[in-house]
Amino acid sequence: MNYETIILERKDGIGYLTLNRPERANTISLQLMIDVVNAMEEVDKDPDYRVVILTGAGGKHFCGGADLRDFAERARQRGANSGQPGAGGVGDFVSPRRDLFTALEESRVPVIAAINGAAMGGGCEIALACDIRVVADTATIGLPEIRFGALPAGGGTQRLPRLVGAGIAKEMIFSGLPWTPEQAYRVGLVNRVVPAADLMKACEEIARVYLERAGYALKTAKALINKGMEMTLKDGLALERKMIAEMATPDERRKAQDAAAATQKTYARIFGKT
Repeated sequence: MNYETIILERKDGIGYLTLNRPERANTISLQLMIDVVNAMEEVDKDPDYRVVILTGAGGKHFCGGADLRDFAERARQRGANSGQPGAGGVGDFVSPRRDLFTALEESRVPVIAAINGAAMGGGCEIALACDIRVVADTATIGLPEIRFGALPAGGGTQRLPRLVGAGIAKEMIFSGLPWTPEQAYRVGLVNRVVPAADLMKACEEIARVYLERAGYALKTAKALINKGMEMTLKDGLALERKMIAEMATPDERRKAQDAAAATQKTYARIFGKT
């Protein structure tokens, strides 16, 4: 499928999703939101996709946030039709059911954010919706909305504290200031900081490890962690038992065990055929 504002490619089981509006700092327009949702639906329907690496075109920006001109114009149009003015930001167009952030978060495959440049506002929120965040040592990340009288409306006030804790989230959101890769790593906002020239290589190394794991187990692990964050421990443990028991057929489990036995002597002794 061809997309207007993104590029989706696949090589050896790895999907490469590139936000492709470098002339506009890869900012989020309504069309980009639609394209990302459609791309992730394409990924989820195609078993040949095992993991996705998401990055920005051009090298300078991962994603500069919302395209305020695009959203302001659409908000004016919507306000003219409804009589109610919109705020002119991503939040005006985020569906409670399906948007680009939930499309990334709920995808069956792991999504790795390769943060190659500034990830501000909605760009930071895209990274938060991914499973793993790897940042170039030349990049910056932040939620600047409060500096112009707004707040993050793409999940920033909810996903960030779940990731780094309420105190750190308040520090970032209250100030609206950009953070360095080292600051982001220190608080657990990103998983790794790497030299800019090595960013994609580092992400591909992570992805290739995931390619060796059972797809059904990755899918279940992702869903369990995401859902469990919203549950009590008791309910989360009950869900864990249920989903793990149901996550694969005996044949699928046996194939995973055989694959492990073929590469590790320990597993060969445990799962080897008798």
